[in-house]
Amino acid sequence: MSGKYIVVFKDHVTASQIDEYVNSVNANGGSVGRRFDSLLNGFSATIPDSYLTQLQSLQGDVIDYIEPDQEVRIQ
Repeated sequence: MSGKYIVVFKDHVTASQIDEYVNSVNANGGSVGRRFDSLLNGFSATIPDSYLTQLQSLQGDVIDYIEPDQEVRIQ
């Protein structure tokens, strides 16, 4: 099963390093939607559960956080 997530990288991670993760997500059955380089140093993507586990193992080193991509409303 796949889910939609926002992946945000640490400040020291370069755009070319993020490109590698974008390619990796796509190569592992996912689909990267939008890049947020100027805002969050990351991207939104549909990521298969099997690859999500691998990305989550990088939290703390390269990835700052991964969270579900969801609509937010202000009332």
